[in-house]
This record gives sequence, structure tokens and C-alpha cells, in this order.
Amino acid sequence: MTADEHGCMRLAGFHRLIAAQFCSALADNALLIVTIALLVQQGAPAWWAPMLKFGFTLSYVVLAPVVGPLADAFPKARLMAWMNAVKVLGVLGLLAGWSPLLAFAVVGFGAAAYAPAKYGLVTEMVGADRLVQANGWIEVSVVSAALLGAVFGGLLVSPWWTALAQGGIEALANLLPPGWMAPSLSTSLSPSLVALLAVYALASWLNVGIPDSGARYPASAIHPVALVRGFVAANRTLWRDPDGGLSLAVTTIFWGLGATLQFIVLRWAGDVLRLPLDQAAYLQAAVAVGVVIGASAAGRWIALHKARQMLGAGVVLGLTMPLVAQTTALPLALLLLVIVGAVGGLMVVPLNALLQHRGCQLLSAGRSIAVQGFNENASVLAMLAVYAGLLALDIGIVPLMWGFGLAIAAAIAALMWRERRHAARTARSARSAGSAGSAGSAGSAGSAALAQPDAQATADRAA
Repeated sequence: MTADEHGCMRLAGFHRLIAAQFCSALADNALLIVTIALLVQQGAPAWWAPMLKFGFTLSYVVLAPVVGPLADAFPKARLMAWMNAVKVLGVLGLLAGWSPLLAFAVVGFGAAAYAPAKYGLVTEMVGADRLVQANGWIEVSVVSAALLGAVFGGLLVSPWWTALAQGGIEALANLLPPGWMAPSLSTSLSPSLVALLAVYALASWLNVGIPDSGARYPASAIHPVALVRGFVAANRTLWRDPDGGLSLAVTTIFWGLGATLQFIVLRWAGDVLRLPLDQAAYLQAAVAVGVVIGASAAGRWIALHKARQMLGAGVVLGLTMPLVAQTTALPLALLLLVIVGAVGGLMVVPLNALLQHRGCQLLSAGRSIAVQGFNENASVLAMLAVYAGLLALDIGIVPLMWGFGLAIAAAIAALMWRERRHAARTARSARSAGSAGSAGSAGSAGSAALAQPDAQATADRAA
């Protein structure tokens, strides 16, 4: 196979990877809306909704020492297809009458092993010079899936769809002998779950067709203690690296906020704008539109070496949230939510690419993504736990949004200050080293000049 043919195959595989990732993430986001609707049907308290995401994310943290070596041990596209099958099991559990919290946690287990394989495969398929652009495509697909997943989920719980589905269920029940249809299948949301099964099946089919990248890694120990020790060492390595630590801190904050923002927007839309769940889900799409715009701009115009310059966008992101909280007009709210997403996309795409680049240099593709996933999802768990606790204490959504926004702005501003101090120290060290080198060169030259008359005098005496 020629180099051109190999490059074309990799490009086609990358496009198929984007499509598979989009379908799987689309189903994940739509399933969240449908599962929230199931909780509402069951009369669960409001703070259970963020606990869905908590259970989903828990696997990312608990399994972090395992999923990195797992992603490096198998062809990553094949592993992604297997993990989609695990997600299908979670949806089948909902149809069988499992607790929504348990079923969504099973889907999270599949997603936890899916993520390192997905991002690791991107790193293996493209070079460092195209990594920001590739990450732009990945983030656009992730956020587009969040956008359309929220819309799709809103559609699947909308009154007209549930009425249509209920009519179909009643017609099917009339055709079957009495008692043949399980009670869990007779709810109006069962057809919505069946539709999501079809999307996961499509994602698995796309994964199977992705060509093998050819990357292979040394076999690692499978003993639990060895895995944990190796993971702790990898985590320490990435945090101690100047570029790796900075980018990991930013992405950890961003994804923790992003997961919590999903529920904040839904609650704020219901409490302040008085929108029902199916319409509130569309406001999540406004944030996703903004992230697509910001991620696209970052992938097009921001080079990898300029990633650190985008930290200021994080401060803007945090300061925009109190403005959103005070808004009662829907058009202005939509505009501000788009801005929130855009500045977030501008910040996270270059820094995520920088993190993947350093992680692949310091560790391996799968292990670096597993470390990244552990930290980001630990942040998700912490922020969701705080959010659920504040809801249980009946804290209003408006002061809650003020607190989250100002905390994010302060955290990113602190990282900017630390980065500037580090840059100043590096510059001083470089100047000091340069001065010492110049002085050493001048001293050597002076010694040589002084040595010349002495040598001449010795020659004269010898003559």
C-alpha cells in the first residue's frame, strides 16, 4: 500500500470515527432526558436528576486505573463497539423495569471504557501538527451530539410523541394475549427507549468499520495493585508537567462545570422561564451551538503553541453565568447561553489538544486519556454532588448560578496568574543562563588575549 493510499484510509477511518462517536454520544444525551422523564413519572425527588449523571460518571473515576491499559490492549475501534453493547444492556434494563439510577450507571460503565479508546484512536491516527484540528472535529461532534441529543431527547418526551407512543402501545396490547406485555413495556416512554437502542446499534456498526491504526503498546501488568500504582504514577507525571498540569487543570474545571450546567439550565428554564422539560431541553442546545462555534474557530485559527493564551476565555465563561441567571427574556437567554458555549469551546479545544499531545509524549495514548478522564470526571462527581446537595437544601437556582459562575471565573483567573508567574520565572532563568554563558565566553576570550603576550615573550626568550 502506498503512503497516499494509507493516508486516504486513515482519513476515511477518522471520518467514520467521528460519525460513530456522534451517534453514541447522541444516544447518551437523549437517554439522559428520557431517564429524567422516567424519574418524573415515578415521582422521584428533584435532586435525583443530578444523581443520574453522578452514577453515570462514577465508573469513569472508579475504573480509571483499568480503562487506560484496556484501551491499549485491544484495537480501539473494536473496544468501542463492545462498549456500545454495554450501553445497549443499560437501555434494555430500563425496558425490563430496572431502577433508572442503576440502568444509567450501566450505560456510564460502557461510556467510561469508550472514552479512552476514542481519544486514544484520534491521537494514533493524526500527527501533532493536525491534533488541534482533529480535536476541533471531535469536540464539534461531541457538542453537536449534545445539541441534537437534547433536541432528540426533548422530542422523545414531548406530549405529542408520548401520546402517539401510548396509542401504539395500546394497539399492540390489544393484539397480544392478556398478560403478555410486561408492565415496564407499557409506559409511554418505552418506544423512546427502543428508538435509542437503534441509535446505539448504528454506532456499533460504524465502530466495526474503522480500520486498525496499527499502534501497539507493551503489555502491562494486570494485577490490581500494579494497575493502581501505575495509574498513580501516570497521574503524578501528567500533573507535574508544566503544560500537562495546566491543561489538565483547565479541562478538569471545564468538564465538571459542563456536566453540572446541563442540570442547571434545565432547572433554571423551569423555575425562571417556566418552560416544561421538553422545551427546557432545547436550551441545552443553545449552549451546544455556542460550543460548536467556539470549537470550530479554535480548530481553524488557534495553533497548538498558542493554547495557553485562551485561558482568558474561561474567566469570561464564569462571569457570563450570573448574567444568564438574571435574565427572564427567552431571546436574551438564548444569546447568552450561546456565548457561554462559544467561549467554553474556544478555551477547551486548544488546551485539550495540548493535554493529549503532552500525555502521548509522557505516557501512552490510552493511559493519558484515562488520567484525563479520571480527573475530569472526579470534578464532575464533586460538582454534581455539591449541586445535588444545594438542591436538597432548597437553595434557589439564581444564587446557585451566581456562586458557580464566580467560582469558575476565580479558579481560571488563579491559573492565569500561576501561568504568568511560571513564565516570568522561566524568562528570568533563561536570561540568567544567557548572562552566565556570555560572561564565561568573555572570560575565555580575555584569558586567551592575556595568554598571547606571555606566549610571545616565551618565544622571544627562546630565540
